[in-house]
Amino acid sequence: MLKNPAAKYRPATQIQLADRRWPNAVIDKPPVWCSVDLRDGNQALIEPMDPARKLRMFEQLVRIGFKEIEVGFPSASQADFDFVRLLIERNLVPDDVTIQVLTQARDHLITRTFESLVGAKRVIVHLYNATAPVMRRVVLGLDEDGVVDLAVRHARMIRECAERQPETAWTFEYSPEMFSNTELPFAKRIVDAVATEWRATAAKPCIINLPSTVECCTPNVFADMVEWMHRHLERRDGIVMSIHPHNDRGTGTAAAELALMAGADRLEGCLFGNGERTGNLDIVNVALNLYTQGVAPGLDFSDIDEIRRTVEHCNQLPVHPRHPYVGDLVYTSFSGSHQDAIKKAFAARREGDIWEMPYLPIDPMDLGRSYEAVIRVNSQSGKGGIAYLLENEYGLELPRRLQIDFSRVVQQVMDTEGKELNAADLWSIFEREYGVAEAHIGHVQITEQDDGRVTVKADVQHGGRSHRLQGQGNGPVDAFVNGLRALSGADVEVLDYHQHAIGGGAQARAAAYLELRIAGATRFGVGIDANTSTASMKAVLGGLLRAGRFQPQADTVTA
Repeated sequence: MLKNPAAKYRPATQIQLADRRWPNAVIDKPPVWCSVDLRDGNQALIEPMDPARKLRMFEQLVRIGFKEIEVGFPSASQADFDFVRLLIERNLVPDDVTIQVLTQARDHLITRTFESLVGAKRVIVHLYNATAPVMRRVVLGLDEDGVVDLAVRHARMIRECAERQPETAWTFEYSPEMFSNTELPFAKRIVDAVATEWRATAAKPCIINLPSTVECCTPNVFADMVEWMHRHLERRDGIVMSIHPHNDRGTGTAAAELALMAGADRLEGCLFGNGERTGNLDIVNVALNLYTQGVAPGLDFSDIDEIRRTVEHCNQLPVHPRHPYVGDLVYTSFSGSHQDAIKKAFAARREGDIWEMPYLPIDPMDLGRSYEAVIRVNSQSGKGGIAYLLENEYGLELPRRLQIDFSRVVQQVMDTEGKELNAADLWSIFEREYGVAEAHIGHVQITEQDDGRVTVKADVQHGGRSHRLQGQGNGPVDAFVNGLRALSGADVEVLDYHQHAIGGGAQARAAAYLELRIAGATRFGVGIDANTSTASMKAVLGGLLRAGRFQPQADTVTA
């Protein structure tokens, strides 16, 4: 690092706004939310989503309550083009949801974009071009007049293309890319020119999106920039002012909140902050920040763990255990003094009280979490140490949430017996707790049909009797679960799945860890077997046995 960084780096330009109003503003209503998970977030992935993952993410965003969803960059790739067509042709977009697509200011890309949108009901067409001095000079090779002309010509083209498809309800959006590095007078000039070309009015507004393409200043300076634009734009009453923060300085959430205080109407971002470099704005973070201040965000995160599972599956990236509101550890205090304060506050709390809890800014129950992790006493052995012993002595690689679950079980044993537990003791507790030795399945027959569905026949031993089940499903585990439901009426659903091999060669076995929802409660099942499918089936059965929910209705049942 340089001893004098000022020789290389220029500080952000301060905005002369002596009478700034945003410091006294209070956010008392939610912004318009726009998810860009399927476009900006998808572009940032090592392996972009396949169609199945994109559709699962889209459906999750709709369930959360997003009314504006950027679904792709259809002129940039055939995959994005095809996904937009899939949504339109299969009529998968609810009537109250508007899809958004992005295009650069280039003729053939705009033409291709509108080709992808034929038959759509409601669309936001998002146009952008670079405006910052370094981009004008190095990338575009244009002066200010040339860049304004570029934006206006393509804004006109978008308007004319939309006029030729009157069956669609169109909204136009423009982003002066790298607004965060653009001189404010020039940003105003180009935005005013585009808004004029689109004939923006209060009755038919356009969206002007001010992206912090690269976060390069403190949030208060960015708020000054937003307020300056808010106060100086010519057609402000015909503009929905949108903000698209990035997180290069780690202050994307703060920049978004101060921008709302400075006059912004709309926020673009991703679930849990996915995006290029350090990510986009974390919409969940801002929405739940509002919620803890008594402002209904208009988005539903009441099953935040299911949302996290969807995001991790679609992005193929883990959510950090310390991530605000959603991380596995964010509602657990490991400090003894913290635990003592939380316990006393829970004891004093009465139903209907205002939430006032030490170290817990939000009630985990509101997000679908239980209080178990909050009030459990931290295991002195630690879940990491427990997992280490089981892996080294028995080859078990426990998923993180199973580590947390099992450490609570171990702590209860230690509190009762008051003695040190070795690896053999831990294995004995683990085997008993998760039904590893009790889940007996014999004579498994798996048949794949021509349509891809699978039939499973299996003998399940319980209570000294053998019960024959048969089930069909999308795979062996799904078929087995359906057979169990028919056999015992069990209310069971597989939420998450992990599997690995123990040992190698002819002696290798498979260990399967399944996170299950049984009668509305989350439980883990563990199965170990030489056959991978049978190991998974044993895990399901073990979870049911642990929950006391396996009660066969007959000796033989077919589903």
